[in-house]
Amino acid sequence: MTIVNEINWEKVDQLVPAVIQDCRSQEVLMLGYMNQEALKKTLETKKVTFFSRTKQRLWTKGETSGNVLNLVSLKVDCDNDTVLIQADPIGPTCHTGTKTCFGESESSVAFLMKLESVVKQRFAEQPEGSYVTSLIKKGVHKMAQKVGEEGVEVALAAKDDDKPELIGEMADLVFHLTVLMEAKGVCWKDVTDCLQRRNITK
Repeated sequence: MTIVNEINWEKVDQLVPAVIQDCRSQEVLMLGYMNQEALKKTLETKKVTFFSRTKQRLWTKGETSGNVLNLVSLKVDCDNDTVLIQADPIGPTCHTGTKTCFGESESSVAFLMKLESVVKQRFAEQPEGSYVTSLIKKGVHKMAQKVGEEGVEVALAAKDDDKPELIGEMADLVFHLTVLMEAKGVCWKDVTDCLQRRNITK
């Protein structure tokens, strides 16, 4: 049975609600509606496509703005009347310019993804005066050295009873680790996926 056929279309009056979630940060980006044609087009093109209830036609998210939602995965819920879509957003999802239609999120996961995005941009543009640019010019060995140094500083700070100092050193470590990860083609999702495979909750 295909995903399209899993849905109870009569129950939802031919329009199924689609919850769109960022595949990296897990933030809910928006809610849209799909008829069978919109769902089929989404699966075929890998670009999230909805049925506009106001325009009464199919519309692919970002067809005008360029802020598309690239399909990563799609699941149907247990009642076969809602779909959950994991997507890779290109640009802000909301027409107001915010990342989500529910306003800007300040979650720690979202910020980590934002940091990763900024570091990636620094690698691409290498602006003058940027600390990341200076690390790029010094090469991977220097980046790895900085991660080692920050790791030692975290360990030393942990020996003292100074939580703010420890947090600061940990933040330095995460930053330099993010830079090294970008240099080696690794993202935070790769790391969290690895942790999930290890089933660390056991």
